[in-house]
Amino acid sequence: MTSARQVPVTEGLFTWPSDSPQLIGSELDGVISFPARAGEPERLLATRGTLWAFTTQQFRPPSPPYDGNDTAETFQPFALGYVELPGELLIQARFTEPDPAKLIIGQEMELRIVPYTTREDGTEVLTYAFAPVSDEVSR
Repeated sequence: MTSARQVPVTEGLFTWPSDSPQLIGSELDGVISFPARAGEPERLLATRGTLWAFTTQQFRPPSPPYDGNDTAETFQPFALGYVELPGELLIQARFTEPDPAKLIIGQEMELRIVPYTTREDGTEVLTYAFAPVSDEVSR
C-alpha cells in the first residue's frame, strides 16, 4: 500500500481525514447552504439521499476551470447531477457510477470521497461523489 499524501480539493468542503466523512454545510435562520457560507454556523450534512436528476459528461471539460490531469484521449466520461438530502437540500455532485443505464431517479445514494487528480509532486487530490447504494448494502 502506498503512503501518498492526500488532500481535499478545497479545505472545509468535507471532513477529512475521516473514517466517516461528511459534507460541511452551514445553516442560518433555518436555511441550509452547501458549501458552507462564511460567517454562518457550520452543519454536517447527511451522507445518504436520493438521486434527483442526472446527466453525463462525455468529453473533457475546458481548462480552466477543469484541472484534472487527464487529456482528451484519456478522459473517462462520468455522471453528475443532484442528490436530495432528506430535510436538508439538493447537492450537486459527481457520481461514482458513470453508466446512465445503472442510475435511476429516486434511488438511494451515499457519499464517498474519491480521487480527483494527482499533482506533479504525487499528492492525491480528493473530492466528494455519490455512489448508488446496492441492495446488499441497504439490507
